[in-house]
Amino acid sequence: MAEKTAKEVAGEAKAISIELIKKLKELSGVGLTDAKKALVEAKGDFDKALEAMRKKGLTKAEKRGDRETREGVVDAYIHDGRLGAIVELNCETSFVAKTDEFRSLAHQIAMQVASMNPLYVSEADIPADVKEAKLKELEANFKGPEKMKDQILEGQFKKAFAEKVLLSQPYILDDSKTVEQFIKESIAKTGENITVKQFKRIELGVTE
Repeated sequence: MAEKTAKEVAGEAKAISIELIKKLKELSGVGLTDAKKALVEAKGDFDKALEAMRKKGLTKAEKRGDRETREGVVDAYIHDGRLGAIVELNCETSFVAKTDEFRSLAHQIAMQVASMNPLYVSEADIPADVKEAKLKELEANFKGPEKMKDQILEGQFKKAFAEKVLLSQPYILDDSKTVEQFIKESIAKTGENITVKQFKRIELGVTE
């Protein structure tokens, strides 16, 4: 297939609206030039372009992951008066904490906790004795090739706790991504680090 001429490429780029480019920029966290390039490569397919740029947006989000989060909100979700969850979601500035988008994010995470009943925010929060017991169990039942033992056990461990760790759970409103990926998309949009500090789930008649 013959390569496209510069004129043809320029024509495709011109056909893509600036509004679409700006929207992709905001959602992915990349610059206007990269957003425009992604839309051209995706032939104007916004969803395809967003998927292609998501990794770049998440890469930028990763770089913000070590920044302190001292502001935020506490939000709650109650379902039918019988089930509820409360979440503390943190960010870097009070400006972002007061935005509708951030408060909506906190509410959606509270919904996630109420629906999926995680036990821990991240793998780092799993108690050492719980980790050790699970690893011993997996090792005792291991039947794979010895040279791949560590890699396989690590995968089995992550799978065992995937539904118990909030950040590892599939996001309830879009199971193509995890809760962690969903939060990182918001990090890319806001330009601030965002972390889940803590949560509590309460169900009528159920005690820990």
